[in-house]
Amino acid sequence: MFVSLGAYAKPENRTRALTLVRLAVNLGFAAGPALGGLIIMGMGYSGLFWVDGASCILSISIFALLVKEKKNAEHNDKTETAADIKSVFHDKIFWVFLFVSFITAMIFFQLFTTLPLYHNEKFGLSEFQTGLLMTLNGLLIFSLEMPTVGFMERKGFPKIKIIIAGSFLMAFSFILLLINVWAGILVIAMICISIGEILTFPFSNAFALSRAPRGQEGRYMALYTMSFSLAHIVSSKVGFGIIAVFHYQMNWLFMASSGFVATLCCFWIKKALTRERIS
Repeated sequence: MFVSLGAYAKPENRTRALTLVRLAVNLGFAAGPALGGLIIMGMGYSGLFWVDGASCILSISIFALLVKEKKNAEHNDKTETAADIKSVFHDKIFWVFLFVSFITAMIFFQLFTTLPLYHNEKFGLSEFQTGLLMTLNGLLIFSLEMPTVGFMERKGFPKIKIIIAGSFLMAFSFILLLINVWAGILVIAMICISIGEILTFPFSNAFALSRAPRGQEGRYMALYTMSFSLAHIVSSKVGFGIIAVFHYQMNWLFMASSGFVATLCCFWIKKALTRERIS
């Protein structure tokens, strides 16, 4: 899906196109658990599996009927040989970028693992109150991400600079969680990590796609999405492991430190890109 945007979206619109894909994923992620719960209550798990399968078949059918294959004009130029194209495994800048993507995703996934428990154990928040905080994240993403991405693109801000700002804000949100004497800090931290997400993830998608040489978009985007999958696995294991031994404060400190390391790596990428353009 990410690679196909090279054919279906103009170069100047690709970041916004990627953002729309992210928006669709976030809406599905937000609606899925609630709809699943309602279906299980009314029809049981068997009904859930039928509805889930039918929805996939419906989406495939709509895609087949309405989306016509479109060749990417950029791939029609065959002047570059395989020897001219640098392998993704030799792209040092991209591997450092993958590390940044992994770290930012790992600390972001704390929203769905350790943070809800922290809300309850430290501040006595109910499931409903935690749900409201999660809803705040979703509403900020839904209402601000597309306008923010459009504004940044129109102004021509370099992607890596935006990612630096986003990763810093995500790390800073965990510094705020070290203030554990006032429940209102949870709202401020949620706003910070949400804005960080708005700045980091859409432009990370776009950076990964723009970094790929012709014909290697699939490899680059596959590795990029794999960094998120790995972060999804590691995030809860690391977070709960630290909490079990050192409690919540040490986990927030670890996540914040990891985020600041990712920010420093972004500065290295920025300098490396400058050197690459000069050479």
